[in-house]
Amino acid sequence: MLADAALARLQESAVLWSTGPGTAAQVIEAACDCLVAGVDSPTLRILAGASCAKGGESDELRRWLDGALTELSLTYYPQGSRDGEEAAVRLMARRALAGEITPRDLTVWAYLHITWDGTPLAAELVAFENSYEYAEAVRVVGDTTADIDADVLAEARRLAGGH
Repeated sequence: MLADAALARLQESAVLWSTGPGTAAQVIEAACDCLVAGVDSPTLRILAGASCAKGGESDELRRWLDGALTELSLTYYPQGSRDGEEAAVRLMARRALAGEITPRDLTVWAYLHITWDGTPLAAELVAFENSYEYAEAVRVVGDTTADIDADVLAEARRLAGGH
């Protein structure tokens, strides 16, 4: 079970790295956690030893991540790929539903990392961020933001359910 959790964390870290909010250090740490949990592959060992020094959003990571994930039967999403964005949107939606992030955090994330030009899957989340901004600008509070939160969570349920 520990191995499954470590693999899930590696997949999530890789997905978030491919869309921008995740870091090379998080992916490398997740690779190390896999090794500690007993998950092993030749390229995973190399990935776990990769350096993210010198601000390195890491050419080394780029070089080894695809191979390590493939060896572990995980999915590699190239940076900026539409599939990667969709996987990240679903991941973040699940985090909102689990209470790990707030509905507002979800919309801010979508606005900053997916935006209007990204996957259409995130369009409603980006629109909800605009609704929050409007509510703040006209100083509407209380029921209105609670209503937006409820709408965001409904959208998160829809997104988390899709594959």
